[in-house]
Amino acid sequence: MHRFRQLIRRALAFAAALAVSAGLAACGQADTRTHISVWGWEPSLGEVIRRFEAANPDIAVDVKNDSDYYNLNVAIQDGYGMPDVAQIEYHALRQYAVSSQLLDLTDRIGSDYADFYSPGTWSSVQLAGRIYGLPMDSGPMAFFYNKDVFDQAGVDATQIKTWDDYYEAAKKLKSIGVYIAADAGDASFYDAMIWLAGGQPFRTSQDGKTVTVNLEEDKGTERFTAFWQKMIDEDLVDTELITWSDEWKKAIGTGTVASVFSGAWMPSLLLADVPGTAGLWRVAAMPTIDGAVTNAENGGSAMCVLQSTRKPDAAYRFVDFVTHDARGIGARVDGGAFPADLNTLSDAGFLTKTTIKDARGIDIAYFGGQEFNRVLARAAESVSVNYQYLPFEVYARTDFRTTVGNAYQWASSWRAYTSRQRAIEAGQTDDDGKPLQPLDKPQDKVTLKQGIATWQKDLKEYGVNQGFTIQ
Repeated sequence: MHRFRQLIRRALAFAAALAVSAGLAACGQADTRTHISVWGWEPSLGEVIRRFEAANPDIAVDVKNDSDYYNLNVAIQDGYGMPDVAQIEYHALRQYAVSSQLLDLTDRIGSDYADFYSPGTWSSVQLAGRIYGLPMDSGPMAFFYNKDVFDQAGVDATQIKTWDDYYEAAKKLKSIGVYIAADAGDASFYDAMIWLAGGQPFRTSQDGKTVTVNLEEDKGTERFTAFWQKMIDEDLVDTELITWSDEWKKAIGTGTVASVFSGAWMPSLLLADVPGTAGLWRVAAMPTIDGAVTNAENGGSAMCVLQSTRKPDAAYRFVDFVTHDARGIGARVDGGAFPADLNTLSDAGFLTKTTIKDARGIDIAYFGGQEFNRVLARAAESVSVNYQYLPFEVYARTDFRTTVGNAYQWASSWRAYTSRQRAIEAGQTDDDGKPLQPLDKPQDKVTLKQGIATWQKDLKEYGVNQGFTIQ
């Protein structure tokens, strides 16, 4: 019996040792997966990663929701904490490629890739004939509007074809206490509208080293600046709400801001940020100066591998899955993303979609049953291809806030001043029942045109200081 108990104990100890060994092996197996870090912001990335890891069990993806180039620039400057893969907008890609921060993917891609993507997106990931990312989505502009609010104002948004039509609609919306748009000085929006107006204020040589900055004499810049100044002067644009701020999302959600000019990637973000207005929104073509059919890009991004990665093969496999594999593209399109590949853009299933999947995987008819992708696909077909970004566009857009942005700040101050004056004249009081006190009257009006001149001066000085040849 004693020997039997010894045998039992030995057997149990052996089984326990096997269990521990198996556990260690399992842990070891998990630990041997290659971990890559990804910075991006598209809401569907969670589902994309789930599909990728299922298809690539040897790779684990750690994602960080990050759309701030300041964080990426800090990581680059510090020399640590950089991701292996980053979602980078087309306007910023050249800047990072010129400064050798992105891995050259040219020798990794197949011969069919050039014909896989739409021409505009494919050209946007190149510098001097080399490929520095794969197109993830595109941003042909469209007119996203709250149909319920427009109906209340008696405006049929589908009949807004010109900027004059848009101006008249803005006045009707304002009469019911609603702004047609909010813009506190968004450089990406301003650039896109210059593009829409046929502007070409920036020119960059093929190698990205020689740059022309001509904002003050560019006709497209002049056209949009004059139009938008009129909209601001007549208080038809909310100049206080910063796009994507909580206050902006609240205004969009409550209908006090009734529409947005944005890229075709907007559906997924509207659903994620303003889910409560599902069913109320619709999509229409962009109004243009004279109603002519043309369009511009607003945003759009590529998946890029950082030059600093120590795991280039695993990183590229993820980039390729997100942008070139039908499983990755499908997950993103189901979530409302707008594709960059020609196959999806012409797919009947894509064109007839009337719903967007939310984070739970539930189909939401955000646009009230409209086949919204048809509108967006037509918008992509009419994008002009002559506009160029600066090879220091990230800096340019930051500087926009401190130059052209002054015109928006002055407009907001003037609106606050005139609003207080009207309240005082109406005999309104503060919360304590005391008479309202007047605000200081803003002095020396700052116009968009003045801001544009300062912006041009700053861009030229910065370009020279960074070693570019400025013309």
